[in-house]
Amino acid sequence: MTRKSFLPALGLLAAFALAAFAPTLHADEGKDRQAQVEAFLGSLHLQTGKVAIPAAKASLDLAPGYGFLPAKDAQRVLSGLWNNPPDDGVLGMILPSRDPHVLLDEDSWAVVVTYTGEGYVSDEDAAKIDYDDMLKDMQKANREENPERLKQGYPAVDLLGWAEPPHYDSASHKLYWARDLKFSKADGSEGGRTLNYDIRVLGRQGYLSLNAVAPIGQLAQVRADMPQVLAMTEFDPGQRYTDYNPGTDRLAAYGIGALVAGGIAAKAGLFAKLGVLLLAFKKFVVLGIAAIGGLFARLFKRRRA
Repeated sequence: MTRKSFLPALGLLAAFALAAFAPTLHADEGKDRQAQVEAFLGSLHLQTGKVAIPAAKASLDLAPGYGFLPAKDAQRVLSGLWNNPPDDGVLGMILPSRDPHVLLDEDSWAVVVTYTGEGYVSDEDAAKIDYDDMLKDMQKANREENPERLKQGYPAVDLLGWAEPPHYDSASHKLYWARDLKFSKADGSEGGRTLNYDIRVLGRQGYLSLNAVAPIGQLAQVRADMPQVLAMTEFDPGQRYTDYNPGTDRLAAYGIGALVAGGIAAKAGLFAKLGVLLLAFKKFVVLGIAAIGGLFARLFKRRRA
């Protein structure tokens, strides 16, 4: 990754990254830019306790020690601090701390919250899916899309395997899995590995996506924390999965398998711009890595065949 990859559009992370990596930077410039980062962090409105997510008709009951950035602040962090494409589909961000400085910690994680309201997702196929077979298809399709990623100026992505195999809890109607991903630049040099831990909370009219990103070395910590994050998330009364009315409610055109494969999940917003979202300090968010260039359709066409 070139140093330019670390520079945010708003110049905020540039203060922090350049101060750390550019030996020729004057001390007074470094202090000024560090002050910009501190000012940015101080402007965030970190919430605790029970937090409503009106756009998804859901809420988070945050456990002690956790914090939540509302939509506008989370979008500012992604684009202004972490150099990601702007995305107004982001509804918030869960942090494992009430101190916003955790956003600069390369050994920490964050959970980006989005919502897809395309109808009730049937879980009838959950017990029938061969996730090992699906992984092979996803890996092959992902390799085929890497030339286009590089052409667009993004790193190539290698799906190494499941860091956590997909698991669907039929009682809570929550699905989770984790992917081990490796990034490389056009010149073949490595850009780092990351853990992409995905949670889907099914509801009456759609599903919440909670996407945790962390260094691959933090798998044990993320694995330990995610069940608590999972338990904090719930749709409002009347909007839960069990409230579905077959006679009047919309039925999604896909099931559990499509959520794991990533094609439909891309519509949640974070990957809609052909973007591997590049986070600071070699962190990456990757949503829907199997979705670029019509890959979803090809993947499931092969499966049907």
